[in-house]
Amino acid sequence: MNSDQIIEIQKRIGAKPDSFWGPKSMAACQKHLRSLMPKDNPFPKADQANLKRFYGDPAKGEVESRLVPIDVTGMGIQYSGKPVAKINVHEQCAKSLLAALRAITALPDSDGRWVLRKYAGVYNHRPMRGGTNWSLHAYGAAIDLAPDTNGLRDHWPTASDMPLEVMEEFARVGWLGLGWTIARDAMHFQATT
Repeated sequence: MNSDQIIEIQKRIGAKPDSFWGPKSMAACQKHLRSLMPKDNPFPKADQANLKRFYGDPAKGEVESRLVPIDVTGMGIQYSGKPVAKINVHEQCAKSLLAALRAITALPDSDGRWVLRKYAGVYNHRPMRGGTNWSLHAYGAAIDLAPDTNGLRDHWPTASDMPLEVMEEFARVGWLGLGWTIARDAMHFQATT
């Protein structure tokens, strides 16, 4: 994002609008997005013990039987340029994911609807990249959007372009965005606290 876009984000989140994205801007952004999250967030903490209790154990095959398809027909969601009609997601977070996607669909393209044309998946039975713990994708409780411009180690918002409006919609349904929690992996949103 350019300096003017960063200043607009800083104004929106209550940070000093100086075009410098540092610790104060990140803290203001985290505070802003956390304030949008449900008071009684229904999702577990992101440690493996809580994830397995809530979603089931991927190693034991307990997740796949709890995946449900959500109908996203007509939302403009595309995978590699092809329309997507259904997304398989864990039953515990299907309703919230559908609500976030519907809200993003209602945004103007310039405010973030375009990320739906860059859908990169939800369920994937695999460990975290570079680790041995299960990925949130193995629980069917994470989604990736616009990975080409929001890479795993690209810092948001200086090297990534995930719209703040998209992050806000996920926060409203209780999903964390890794772009605003640890300043990298802005493509990734997960149903955890």
